[in-house]
Amino acid sequence: MGNLPVSRVVPSPPFAVTGVDYAEPFWTKQGTRRPTLVKSYVAVYVCMATKAVHLEGVSDLSTDAFMASFRRFIARRGMVQEIHSDNASSFIEWNFIPPDAPEFGGLWEAAVKSAKTHLKRVVGNTTLTFEELCTILSEIEAVLNSRPLFAISNDPADPLVITPAHYLTGRPLIAPAEPSLENVKASRLTRSQNLQLMREQFWRAWSRDYLNTLQPRKKNRQENPNIREDMIVLLHDRNQPPLNWKLGRIVAVYPGTDGLVRAVDVFVNGTTDRRPINKVSILPIEDNDPRQSPLTSKRC
Repeated sequence: MGNLPVSRVVPSPPFAVTGVDYAEPFWTKQGTRRPTLVKSYVAVYVCMATKAVHLEGVSDLSTDAFMASFRRFIARRGMVQEIHSDNASSFIEWNFIPPDAPEFGGLWEAAVKSAKTHLKRVVGNTTLTFEELCTILSEIEAVLNSRPLFAISNDPADPLVITPAHYLTGRPLIAPAEPSLENVKASRLTRSQNLQLMREQFWRAWSRDYLNTLQPRKKNRQENPNIREDMIVLLHDRNQPPLNWKLGRIVAVYPGTDGLVRAVDVFVNGTTDRRPINKVSILPIEDNDPRQSPLTSKRC
């Protein structure tokens, strides 16, 4: 793997250097009396420095429609210095990646995948209006920008995790408290409640996938340093409400007869829970570097 580009490692204001791509189209309703079905698109903007995500609904693939979304993006996020994409042109400095080389735009391709894959699943055969599409995109944008990047405190009583939202608003994003609708029959839901249910379903699927990305790859083929006490970790919990992450601290480890740790005690919210190591994800911070431990572990 080559070195990261300068824009990924040099501090800069949010969205000063931005990658942009389109997600696959969605069918939306146009009109009220006799609505027609038209294709609408999602423009995904990603900050190269903070990994913050900005989603914009776009009515078609014309230059005018994209420039309208781009003007809305600038009005809300500020003027950009550089734009990176696979195929576009504009009046600012625009950088193109080589043809047929999506790996050169891995940052925004990953954001497109996060937004598109699960959004397609939760929307399913439901046909939204363009306003409803923009609403669900804004809520999904908040979900994506709530993900923890790293921790700056190892105190489990007052954990502080930096998210992309901190770079945009100076504070974490918090969703309003609402009862879950996952057990309510779809026929009893209003249009507004249906959008809320889509957000809940997106959160369930995407947060599970995001936690999996923090797990080391090829985990059954190589040995990794043991998890040790005082590490700050994220706990896998299917019942977590949207925009909430369960953060804890390792207080005890349980190595097997071979000396490899496969279970840990995690202190979170005043209680201690025992978890297998494949149900916790280590935050990528310096204090959590497992290489500081002389032992090694094999993740099962």
